[in-house]
Amino acid sequence: MAIYAIGDVQGCFAELQQLVQKIRFRADCDQLWFCGDLIARGPDSLATLRWIRDLGDNAITVLGNHDLNFLAHLAGYGRIQAADKLEALLQAPDRDALANWLSERPLLHYDQARDTLLVHAGLSPAWDLGMALQNARQVEQLLRHHPEQLWPIMYGNTPDAWADCQSETEKIRYSINACTRMRYCYLDGRLELKEKGEISHNPALIPWFELWRHKSHPQLLFGHWAALQGNCDLPNIHALDTGCVWGNALTALCLDDKQRYSVKGVNRVKC
Repeated sequence: MAIYAIGDVQGCFAELQQLVQKIRFRADCDQLWFCGDLIARGPDSLATLRWIRDLGDNAITVLGNHDLNFLAHLAGYGRIQAADKLEALLQAPDRDALANWLSERPLLHYDQARDTLLVHAGLSPAWDLGMALQNARQVEQLLRHHPEQLWPIMYGNTPDAWADCQSETEKIRYSINACTRMRYCYLDGRLELKEKGEISHNPALIPWFELWRHKSHPQLLFGHWAALQGNCDLPNIHALDTGCVWGNALTALCLDDKQRYSVKGVNRVKC
């Protein structure tokens, strides 16, 4: 069995099909790991969700910020924009079934045998692996069993430091922000949630993964940061989002030999 980790698909179903053909994916024995943001901005989020769901256990998916925003919108909270191109999904007869499947996806996936962790955006520098998994499970339990309690507290940029979390509500929001929105941190480890570009020359900011450079951690796989173009100079941390929806590429990383496979994307986002 081969395992391939794939960057943000964002509804780019045609490119996803080209990529699985390129890697000669075998749905009866191989496995695909998706780092979240399956939907939004690309032309066919509906087909993307249906196809990945139908893979069953041959697909592992963690939640991204766009995935969570879609689920929140269905409950009357998240705001869907025209640029998200989710009309077909929102009007689909199986929309609720797809949403239920999506809501059962984890925030983090940890493969103990491979000592490999899959996340959409990153891991808080205030955590170790055990803390990351514990806090992710709390979010997942709320999402699956009491989503009506999650949506009203999910949005917002504060607190930006784990040490400042004074309530379960603040811990939930912080955990979601770290795992699905973070790119940079301040030098003291506080989350910075607005900067989106290439590696910043701002001396006050540092890529989140640099704060893990000297920490013990499993192999980390993450997406979300298209401006990196898959470049991360840490040997056991792999950036997977190569900006397919921006016209760059959709990329798969083979976990066995670390070979990367890419197909060209079409720019579907108006700047």
